[in-house]
Amino acid sequence: MTTSKTAESSAATPLLDLQALVVAVRRRRRLWYSMALLGLLVGAAVAVLRPPPPTAVTKVLVAHQEDQPNDTGTLIRTDVQLLGTTRIADKALKSLKSPEDPEDFMRDYRGTGLTNNLLQIDVTGDSDAEAVARAKALADAFVADHVRRLREAAKAEAKALLDQRDRMQTELAQVNKAIGDSSPESGPKTSANLESLFARRAALTSRIADFDQRAAEARTGTPKVIVGTQIVDAPRALRHSLPKAAVTNAAIGLVLGLVLGLALAAVGTVVADRPVLRRDIAANLGASVIAELPRRSGRLWQRRRTRAARTRLTGTLARTVRGSAEPVSLLELGCARRTSVIALDVARALAAEGPAVIVDGLPGPQLANRRPKPGDPTVVSGERAAAVSRQERRLGVGSVAPGAAWTDLQYLGTQAVLVVRAGHGSAAWLHTVARQLADQRIPVIGVVLIDPDPRDRTDGTLWDGLHTALRGRNERPARQNGTGRPRTERLPMWAAQVPDNDQEAR
Repeated sequence: MTTSKTAESSAATPLLDLQALVVAVRRRRRLWYSMALLGLLVGAAVAVLRPPPPTAVTKVLVAHQEDQPNDTGTLIRTDVQLLGTTRIADKALKSLKSPEDPEDFMRDYRGTGLTNNLLQIDVTGDSDAEAVARAKALADAFVADHVRRLREAAKAEAKALLDQRDRMQTELAQVNKAIGDSSPESGPKTSANLESLFARRAALTSRIADFDQRAAEARTGTPKVIVGTQIVDAPRALRHSLPKAAVTNAAIGLVLGLVLGLALAAVGTVVADRPVLRRDIAANLGASVIAELPRRSGRLWQRRRTRAARTRLTGTLARTVRGSAEPVSLLELGCARRTSVIALDVARALAAEGPAVIVDGLPGPQLANRRPKPGDPTVVSGERAAAVSRQERRLGVGSVAPGAAWTDLQYLGTQAVLVVRAGHGSAAWLHTVARQLADQRIPVIGVVLIDPDPRDRTDGTLWDGLHTALRGRNERPARQNGTGRPRTERLPMWAAQVPDNDQEAR
């Protein structure tokens, strides 16, 4: 039976509750607000404290012999890589007569291919004038290197074509010599050889003319490419606007900080596993949520609503204490100050009908060190609690936070109302609280939720848990089924995972 209940509970609980995650992240808005603000300030500070160095820019039109309409930018990317070589950097430094190392100079500039034939060069320097001079020297060095490579390529191609032509001319001279040495009075076989020699001479003559033409075209095409490679945008210094840079960096820092804050809040929520919804807190504690109070008074227009909720809660708890034959205690988790205020309100309401005493079991000075006001109830603690008369209504106040003295809770009250701050305790600790109170045989008759999420629309009522709920005190006993046994109440989440030893023994 217990195994089946555990399986049903595991199947009903999703691996990641998105609603609870969104609510928990929204509740931690201070974290991601702070991260966003920190990112904004850091971005603005970086723009002010570390402004960009003086920068100059120039554009070079680069012509290629291999230009094709369908080129995907391979040639201009090659030019960008050639610009970032020590050969180009060394030539530019020599023209500037600078002793700087080429490897160090290469860190101060970069090339960008804007189109298939347009190269942009960005150079930094110690001043605008130095940056402009560096950009001009670098552009001139690149153009000179590109022209030199084009000329060398053209010369090499023309030389190869002329070498081929010379070999063809040598072979043609041999063919002409063979034709001149042959006798016209020879037989048919000699005539056939002459015909093949004449055909060979014609082919060689044609190929020689073709090589001459191709060599001339190679030499003629190079000047067009050389003239097409030039500086089309003279080097100029870029103007830096500090307000614009500050706004841009601040916006980037704001976005990055916000994203980082949201990520940290989400990860922290998943790792901490702190329930914030009514249904989760009620399920983990095995008791219904009977009232809610904001953690703070809120804005001016919300204070009236807060006072009304506080008055309703005081009346509900006062009626519960009056109608209970056993002492009731308020046990806090994460809201000791708010619990002490609620206890004083309830005790004042009880004092209107007779003497009332608050048994202080809080570890802090919330009640022990307060200055009593006229009409306030008596606050006792420690050994003085045993001397309280049975004629006085007593209201215990304690804590179930980590480090609580569990065995002392039964002296505060044999019934408990838990005052829990939403998102304070983990699911594991809520299970621990429920188990410890069950071991002490202290029934939880309700939960007062402090600082609830205003957008939470979940139900915090355990509808089949009338055996301890306040709303079930005036209900008739559950009808028995056909077997003569009462209906089984649904166990709380912490109890569904552990077999009942008493039932097994029976």
